[in-house]
Amino acid sequence: MNTAGNTDRREFLKTTIFASGGLLVGYAPKGEDISEVCIQTGENVMNALIHIGEDNSIHIILSKVEMGQGIWTTLPMLIAEELDCDWNKIKVRHAPPGKGDDFKPSLFVTSTGGSDSTRSEFDRYRMAGATARTMLVLTAAKRLGVPTEMCKTENGFVIAVKQRISYGEVAKEASMLPVPDVKLREPGKWKLIGKSQKRLDNPEKINGKATYGIDIRLPGLLTAVVAHAPVFGGKVKTFDDSKAKLIQGVRDVVEIPSGIAVLADHYWAAKSGRDALIIEWDDGENKSIDSKKLLEEYQKLSGTKGKVIKEKGNVSTAFQKAADTVDVVFSFPYLAHAPMEPLNCTVKILKDKCEVWTGTQSPLLHQTEIASFLGLSPDKVALNTPHLGGSFGRRGSFSSDWVMEAVQIAKTSGKFIKLVWSREDDIRGGYYRPTYVHKVHIGIGQGGLPVAWEHRIVGQSLFANTPLEKDIVFNGIDYSSVTTGAPYSDSIPDFSFELHTTKVGVPVLAWRSVGNSHTAFAVETTINELAHRAAKDPVEYRRLLLKDHPRHLSVLNLAAEKSGWFTTLPKGRFRGVAIHEAMGSCVCQVIELSVDNRSIQLHRAICTIDCGLAVNPDGVRAQMESGIIYGLTAALYGEIIIEKGQVKQSNFHDYQMLRINETPEIEVHIVAGDSKMGGAGEPGVPPVAPALVHALFAATGKRIRSLPVRIDDLF
Repeated sequence: MNTAGNTDRREFLKTTIFASGGLLVGYAPKGEDISEVCIQTGENVMNALIHIGEDNSIHIILSKVEMGQGIWTTLPMLIAEELDCDWNKIKVRHAPPGKGDDFKPSLFVTSTGGSDSTRSEFDRYRMAGATARTMLVLTAAKRLGVPTEMCKTENGFVIAVKQRISYGEVAKEASMLPVPDVKLREPGKWKLIGKSQKRLDNPEKINGKATYGIDIRLPGLLTAVVAHAPVFGGKVKTFDDSKAKLIQGVRDVVEIPSGIAVLADHYWAAKSGRDALIIEWDDGENKSIDSKKLLEEYQKLSGTKGKVIKEKGNVSTAFQKAADTVDVVFSFPYLAHAPMEPLNCTVKILKDKCEVWTGTQSPLLHQTEIASFLGLSPDKVALNTPHLGGSFGRRGSFSSDWVMEAVQIAKTSGKFIKLVWSREDDIRGGYYRPTYVHKVHIGIGQGGLPVAWEHRIVGQSLFANTPLEKDIVFNGIDYSSVTTGAPYSDSIPDFSFELHTTKVGVPVLAWRSVGNSHTAFAVETTINELAHRAAKDPVEYRRLLLKDHPRHLSVLNLAAEKSGWFTTLPKGRFRGVAIHEAMGSCVCQVIELSVDNRSIQLHRAICTIDCGLAVNPDGVRAQMESGIIYGLTAALYGEIIIEKGQVKQSNFHDYQMLRINETPEIEVHIVAGDSKMGGAGEPGVPPVAPALVHALFAATGKRIRSLPVRIDDLF
């Protein structure tokens, strides 16, 4: 079985006695002292830790953040597997950020994203658990007067024949030992990994005890809302706050770089005060942005050669020899992330320190920026990370936009504030999945198979001028925009993939599955069209192109089997298929639907995934279900329209979500295999839209080459 590479434990494993007694095991870079961590107050550490208390309590501090994807359960499973602890005694919380001056690792380590949490931490978390267990056994054996070989562990106890001693009884003494050599368990001895576990965060999320950023309630706290410029980059020319200050509960009005903030005793007073403001805006240079015209410009640009991403052979000469050619152009709109919990941030600034509460994917990034802005050392900025009510990439902003907005309000006003964005602020506040155009030119040879493929992509870069630019952007090519998802090009003699990177004054950010969200549609829709032209079944056609790629074939074949692809459907029902590889996982989707009375009825969504080892299978299934619903939402409804520099959509009435009654029956099947571990949070999204439009073509005979799907285009 392929898992993450081995990590040198002596580079990261640290142990110490905890302030209240017990054993604290974690990983930290050389030179960083994990003894400064405090389970209760959360100071000064950015690493995964296990604290075993003398009362037998087990606290696990995550290095990644939980935003609904399930790592609150999956990562502790890795530790518990090696620790042999009582699963019911585990308590989990987010880690606070580390000392920015001393610890500046890659954002890939300190941030959560890219469906990377479980696979990146697989060895580290198990090693920490195994180290703790070994130290406990060594200590217990000495106390019991028996050789360590006679000891075994089970459910939080060290057992030697008829004697048993709890972890808590030896935890403090065990903390005095040096870091031992340990050996991780072989897969055949796993008790938890690979077996579905109930989510540890479910009880508190069900009974309402879980704290999200928007739930923060503290004495003396004022609620702040901001009037933002209607055009991105716009600035305040003049404002009149006299009427706002007359509203009961409004305590202050301050100007900050992003607009005018109203501070009040509660949200409704702050919102009412904002509505009463009279502001004259300087719209700036972005007032002419029009998303429709932008797509037209992109389509023209796609007719010219871009920067070469990869190429093989000579497509120009190959087209001359082709029996036939196909030209298709695909267009994709801006998309909002629209997490269920709108953005918020609570800030308290004192003379020589600052405390912040916000749900974020990158605590260390925000801590560093806040410290720099306030002229403090990073260890003087305590950043608390509550539960995140969804993100889909929005809380991964590299500009710290909403966080710094809150800090600026607190500093300018001198008050203890909680910034709250409304749904309208969130939809219109920027940081979208960029709009894209794909132009695909195919040369067809014998048997209807492609012999030449020229593919041009036009759109904004997500990672240029961000902290991750050096990791993702090379020679002007943002590789997050150009992921192709299935290795069709391996069987095509001549191909060229090219990119035009545009600069537009619309702020953009990674959206769930990043560039895969549009490249999968362009590639898989083209494959379905080629299969139809060749008069071949789309599953059989893919089998020909993917014959040398067993991993892709396995998910394709399983999806065909589970969906009954080669069986006759009831009258009026139709299927579509698509396959895509993203974040290290291969996913195939089959969508079954009917179209009646100008309405699309979704009946079934059959999903198969090869993610290598599924640590928590139920967690993988949940993420596939989530990805399918998210992908269907975007395909059927998702669109941010910009006219005269202003976003037209504002809330869920015009930026619609898929309703429960519209959601199909979903089946998820996990392929058993020994593939390298992949992610689960994002890979379920990309194949959904192409499978959907393929089924719509089967139903109506109409090709859909731009999203969202418009009913008028089908009739």
